[in-house]
Amino acid sequence: MTFFREISYLLVLLLFVPLVCEAEVPRISGFVETRDNEFFINGSGRFLFNGFNSYWMMTIAADPNQRYKITNVFREASATGLTVCRTWAFADGGYGALQIAPGIYNEDVFQALDFVIAEANKYAVRLIMSLVNEWKDYGGKHQYVEWAKINGANISSDDDFYTNPLTKTYYKNHVKRVLTRVNSITRIAYKDDPTIMAWELMNEPRDQVDYTGKTVTAWTQEMASYAKSLDSKHLVEIGTEGFYGSSTPERLEFNPGNYQYGTDFITINQIKDIDFTTIHAYPDMWFPGENESEQVAFAQRWLFSHWLDSNSILKKPLAITEFGKSKKQPGYTVTMRDSYLNTIFTDIYDLASNYGGMAGSCVWQVLSENMQNYNDGYGIVLSQDTLTRDVLFQQSKSMRSLEHKFVDQHGPNY
Repeated sequence: MTFFREISYLLVLLLFVPLVCEAEVPRISGFVETRDNEFFINGSGRFLFNGFNSYWMMTIAADPNQRYKITNVFREASATGLTVCRTWAFADGGYGALQIAPGIYNEDVFQALDFVIAEANKYAVRLIMSLVNEWKDYGGKHQYVEWAKINGANISSDDDFYTNPLTKTYYKNHVKRVLTRVNSITRIAYKDDPTIMAWELMNEPRDQVDYTGKTVTAWTQEMASYAKSLDSKHLVEIGTEGFYGSSTPERLEFNPGNYQYGTDFITINQIKDIDFTTIHAYPDMWFPGENESEQVAFAQRWLFSHWLDSNSILKKPLAITEFGKSKKQPGYTVTMRDSYLNTIFTDIYDLASNYGGMAGSCVWQVLSENMQNYNDGYGIVLSQDTLTRDVLFQQSKSMRSLEHKFVDQHGPNY
């Protein structure tokens, strides 16, 4: 009887372990701030992160029967030590839109975004939330231009989005609507919720009319100031890929193909209301004809040049908010992807550890199971891609150790 009683006791413990573990996950408190080229939380502990992209969360959560996928990703990401998720706070026009027409919103989709934020808090994952797209996916600036045309605006190209008074008004109205939204689940206004780490003004802004970057910089100045006027608690970043512009002609050689893309990494990040710099890195997509070693070498140069500029010129922390390795590239293997991630992670850790100013990264992209329609080749399913998950876990562990090291050296109230 003793043996069976002990077995029964162990079974009861096993049944309750998941509940206990889930209840012990800390909820988020304290806003992320910047000081001395670093992130801090409430001005005390240094904040470094290993994160991920899951842009699709609001769209999937709009179907209540699919919301378990959001929960699964946050649970698995939290267990892997991932503490920041970058996701969309926009879907303009078309099927499943958040903003159906200028100033007209689908409340069900907004409640889906509420759910995403509430679940992120539950699993202690902070959010970078992007507010509009450069690309036509999910509407983007193209949709804003089309709306303006319908309402009589004289517009010649999608890049008039940055200068036309009506499109700028539409965008500001969206920013206000999102930032002042009161979450239907938590009852906390977005602008007051520390679950949100930062607002991203635009995903990958580009301008094919003004290659100098001056137009996008002027737009960023106006919109960053407007966002800060509504919300003084959260960080604001631009969402740029890191392309150099006319202010640093000697840096153009670092751009893919030595081209200009209508943004200027230096001048746009000198704007006072921009709190940290961002880059994206896709050497496999930008240089498809080059071999693996050349692509990796470019990514390392791209990272180092932007870290150097962020640290010495801009005096702001840098984050790589998109990077990854696509299964669709010739010769792809899981080992190749994991080796690439390891190389970038090692560089991030070394810069953060030895020099500072390197804040973290968000890999593109993490999916839940059975999301083949969203897999662009870069998808990582943490419950299935166990080798890659281990690479991510080790980086999370390393970045966390740097946080503790900083506290040990400077004290908790540095």
